[in-house]
Amino acid sequence: GEPRNPLSAEEVVGSGSGKNAKLPQMAADLLESDKYDIPADTLSEEFCKLGYSDAYPDSARKVFVGGENEALQRLDSFCARGNGRAVREFSKPHTSPAAFNPPSTTTLSPYLKFGCISPRTVYAAIRKAAGKSQKTKPPMSLLGQLYWREHFMLLGYAVGADFGHMRGNDICRQISWDESDEKARNLTAWEQGQTGYPWIDACMRQLVQEGWLHHLARHAVACFLTRGDLWISWEEGVRVFERELVDADWALNSANWMWLSCSAFFHQYFRVYSPVSFPKKYDKDGTFVRRYVPELKKFPEKYIYEPWKAPLAEQKRAGCVIGKDYPKPIVDHSDASKANIERMKKAFEQNKRTSHENSEAAADTKRKRAKS
Repeated sequence: GEPRNPLSAEEVVGSGSGKNAKLPQMAADLLESDKYDIPADTLSEEFCKLGYSDAYPDSARKVFVGGENEALQRLDSFCARGNGRAVREFSKPHTSPAAFNPPSTTTLSPYLKFGCISPRTVYAAIRKAAGKSQKTKPPMSLLGQLYWREHFMLLGYAVGADFGHMRGNDICRQISWDESDEKARNLTAWEQGQTGYPWIDACMRQLVQEGWLHHLARHAVACFLTRGDLWISWEEGVRVFERELVDADWALNSANWMWLSCSAFFHQYFRVYSPVSFPKKYDKDGTFVRRYVPELKKFPEKYIYEPWKAPLAEQKRAGCVIGKDYPKPIVDHSDASKANIERMKKAFEQNKRTSHENSEAAADTKRKRAKS
């Protein structure tokens, strides 16, 4: 059935003291007190211990201002777009990963992750904004996104600590990912946005600068790292996203990486995101790339996603020579993706055989017990 409506702040704290207040007055007073604020210099020291160079960087991470007020404002603003049309017609696959001012999604994930806003509050606002005219349905609709969130939370709880790992994870396919010397070089290039593929690099740089990525951008970089191009374990991707994403959530992060690497949930391993043709669907002139990969901002539209194909004279006019000012592609996407599709096909076949053998062994054990 329908979840209960969320309580308002007034209902939680109460409008006065005594028996009519939902919290003791002392607790209400503490909410407005600076007695327990963390000193800025102490916070900076603690951030440095965690590996961050600056607790208050000048980067665009300030895109996300914390707190309940900000969360409610973002929710109200999105629900008000087009008099509720943004909610009624929301379809996650049709939002744009290249939209950044404003983003094409709610950007509420960090606030849900930190508890600044509750799923029930979001649910109630969505239902109210859509009214009786909701055009899209789960799993594509906004409600569908909440359902996915709860689904992965439940799976993480059910599987336990191994949900974030390949080994010991009963729902995860066992795949022999790359462990060669080349892995470290390719992983570093991917993390730093230096793969030579402008779309991938723009996404990874946005991740580091802002702590957030549109879900299709996450799909693209995850596919590229794993089954698409580099054949590196999804566990490495989990680690990077856990460090960089402001909305990083253990269950959701692990589940989505398993999905995109075809390790669980998704089995169409032959569907690979192209780092060249895919972004053209959303941003033909490369505005997104020019913002996050400024080395390429003067490149003609024709070469913005494949700058290595530009004649040297064109590269010099753009002030960026490929291989000098911006890297050449670290792999050939066409060759790598074809080879990895074959690898994945073999991995699927091996997992199917292993599953069958395990089922036969379990059935045999059961028969022997029945006879004894």
